Amino acid sequence: MAEAGLLAAYAAIGAMAVAPIYFGSFSSLDRLKSMHKKKREHDEFGEFSDSEDEEDETEAVSSEDAYMFPVYGSVALFSMYLVFKYLNTEWVNFLLSAYFAVLGVAALAQVGVRIVKGTTGLKLPLYHVHLVHRHKTMLHLRFSNLHLAMLGVSMVLTGVYLFSKNWVISNLLGLAFSFSAITLIRLDSFKSGMIMLAGLFAYDIFWVFGTEVMVSVAKNFDAPIKVVFPKDVFPADGKLQFTMLGLGDIVVPGIFLALALRFDRHQYLANLGYDKEKALPKALNGKHRGFGFPVPYFTSCMGAYVAGLATTISVMHVFKAAQPALLYLSPACILAVVATAFARGEVKQVFAYTEESKDEEKDVKPTKTVAPTHRYNLRKSVGAQATPASAGELADDEQEVANVAKVLEETVDPIANVSDTESKKPKAKRAAKKTKAKK
Repeated sequence: MAEAGLLAAYAAIGAMAVAPIYFGSFSSLDRLKSMHKKKREHDEFGEFSDSEDEEDETEAVSSEDAYMFPVYGSVALFSMYLVFKYLNTEWVNFLLSAYFAVLGVAALAQVGVRIVKGTTGLKLPLYHVHLVHRHKTMLHLRFSNLHLAMLGVSMVLTGVYLFSKNWVISNLLGLAFSFSAITLIRLDSFKSGMIMLAGLFAYDIFWVFGTEVMVSVAKNFDAPIKVVFPKDVFPADGKLQFTMLGLGDIVVPGIFLALALRFDRHQYLANLGYDKEKALPKALNGKHRGFGFPVPYFTSCMGAYVAGLATTISVMHVFKAAQPALLYLSPACILAVVATAFARGEVKQVFAYTEESKDEEKDVKPTKTVAPTHRYNLRKSVGAQATPASAGELADDEQEVANVAKVLEETVDPIANVSDTESKKPKAKRAAKKTKAKK
């Protein structure tokens, strides 16, 4: 009976690892751009919530960032080890729980909105909060009643977790974190991904086998940074014992698999002759997102991930000792992509593939400054023979231009760059001049 319960726990851990990777990878696919855009895309304050058109801000990971991953991870891990060793563990966990609770509310709410909209196709009117300073948008929030409802549900669940430390809610928070990270963190190339996986491969081996740091922090860190499942759901003594998997073993390979999926779509679109400056290919049937395409790289990489995870669990079960999962997962994912590239004859395409940064600045059309036009220039533009303007005409023109410039200087913009007090000064000066003239 105990053995059956343990196998069920392993299967549950595997399912909880694969689910956020699969759905997070597909969620990371951007909506295709084309020359034919919906009118509402130009409307900054769209009326309805449309999951097909919404784009989240993403974080790109370059080769330079990938090289530093093990360094940053090591610094953070060792710092946590020292904190737990020399400070009160209960207070540290209290502060960490509060921090993760705030993140958990946001992550759970966002995932809840995606699930409801993805399953029902629901579209609701949007509310907008727009904060502008000096003609620049500082904050623009868009939300619907669904967002508010999911926010309320996530706050309740997070509150229950803080007081009860319920393992089911802890898993929900961990899965939400994993899904959000895989969706929003994007490798810019396979080179960056392979550097990251190789670096963290060495990181995992050193901190698990070479020191006590990783195991010590994992035992003391009481926060939703792992997915767990009881080895026996109904233990005889009433005490639950858990098998667990860290979120890093889900997120790190997950963002690599998401890159493989985006490459699959890139290859499919390239074969169709897709160009974002032109209309969509007919084979897409007008769909900017949600169309089917072959996924050889994603499939092979997902199979390698499952095999690597199964190997990790098997070794852990046989030797009764914690295992660094990336020891098996990193080589499996890298080899899967490389082997698929060789089999399909696409090695050059794989290593040449890069993704555009989401942080590119929007094109801003330059404002044309209209220069003052003299009568002399007007005569030339009509096509008549150029006739020199008189000194009086030029003087009149210059006076007119000066008057216009003065009026423009005294005019306050709809969204002023100055305070209310400062913007009223020109008006007060004009009033004073009128009063003086009457006297």
